[in-house]
Amino acid sequence: MSQNSDMTTARSGRVTIRTVAEHSGVSVAAVSKVLRNAYGVSAALRAKVEASIAVLNYRPNAAARGMRGQTYTIGVLMADIKNPFFPELIDGIDDGLEGTQYVPLFGIGRGSTSVETTIVHALIDRQVDGLIMIGQRLKSEVVQTIAREVPIVVIGHHEPEATTFDSANNDDERGGAMAAEYLLAQGFRHPAMVTLGRIDLGGSDVSQRREVGFTRAMRAAGFADNMIRIAQAADSLADVTATVSALLESPNPPDAIFGWADYYALEVLSAVRTLGLRVPEDIGVIGYDNSGPCAFTQNDLTSIDQSGREIGRQSVRLLLERIAGRTTAEHFIVAPVVSARGSTRRQA
Repeated sequence: MSQNSDMTTARSGRVTIRTVAEHSGVSVAAVSKVLRNAYGVSAALRAKVEASIAVLNYRPNAAARGMRGQTYTIGVLMADIKNPFFPELIDGIDDGLEGTQYVPLFGIGRGSTSVETTIVHALIDRQVDGLIMIGQRLKSEVVQTIAREVPIVVIGHHEPEATTFDSANNDDERGGAMAAEYLLAQGFRHPAMVTLGRIDLGGSDVSQRREVGFTRAMRAAGFADNMIRIAQAADSLADVTATVSALLESPNPPDAIFGWADYYALEVLSAVRTLGLRVPEDIGVIGYDNSGPCAFTQNDLTSIDQSGREIGRQSVRLLLERIAGRTTAEHFIVAPVVSARGSTRRQA
C-alpha cells in the first residue's frame, strides 16, 4: 500500500498497515513481511505483529492488494450443491488454507456451462489469485484458455497430458473397475451401472472414466459387450428413478446396480425399495464417493471411497504452488478403496 493511500484510509478511520506498525512498535516493512508470509520472519516478530492485528481488528485492503498483484483470495467453482461428496472436498480445501492468508470465494455453476463461464469471469474480474474447479462442465479447451489468465486446479476432470493447469483426483477408472469386481465377488451375476447423461460433458469427466473401468472389469470377467449394461440418467432424481425402474422391469433385469456417484446410488436405493424389492437380497447397490449419507442406518450403502478431504487438501497445495510460480503441471491421483456396508452384503 502506498503512503498516500495509507494516509487516506487513516483519515477515513480504517485501521491501516501503518496503524499496526505503530501499535506493535515495528516498521511498516516488517508488518508487510508478516502479512506476506515472507521468508526469514522470526517467530517473535510474527507473534508481536499478529497480536496487534488481533487487538486492532486489522483487515488488509483487498483492492490495494489487487493493485499490486495479489488479493489473497481464491475462487472455488462447484458444479452444484446437491452432491453430498462436495462437503468433504470443501473440508479439505479449508484444511489446506488453514494458516495461510487466503480466503475462498465460492460460486455454484448449477451444471450449466453458461453459468460457470459467468462465475469464472466474475471471479477473475475480482482479481482472485487462483481457481479451484470442482466437477465443472467447461470443456478442456475453455479451461486451458482460462488457465492462461489465472492459475487453475481442477477436481473431477482427468487430463493427465494438460500442461497449463493442475488436477487432483482419484483413480476413477480403477474405482469403476473395483465396483464391478466387488459386486461379482459378492456373488452378484448381472451387475449394471447407472451413469450421468453425456449431454454437455466431455470425455475427461469422472463418470466417463468410471464407465470405462466398469466395462473393462466386466469384459475381464467374461461378459460380452452386449451383456454389459450401462444406462444413462440425467442429473435429476426423477430421471434416475425412471432409469432404475426401466432396468428392473426389463426382460433380463440386473441383480445389482452401481451408481456412478453416491447421490445417484442413494436414489437407486429408493427406487428399488419403491418397487417392493429388498436390498441386498433382491438387488445389490453400490455407490461412489463414500460420502456421509452412506453410513446412515437407513442407507447402509457400500461405496468406493476416494479420499475427498485429501483431494481437497492437495488441490490447495497445487494451487498455492502455481501462484508461487511453479509452471510444470502436476496431476495428483489417490487410490480408491471399497467401503463395504449392508447394501451388498448377502447372507451366506
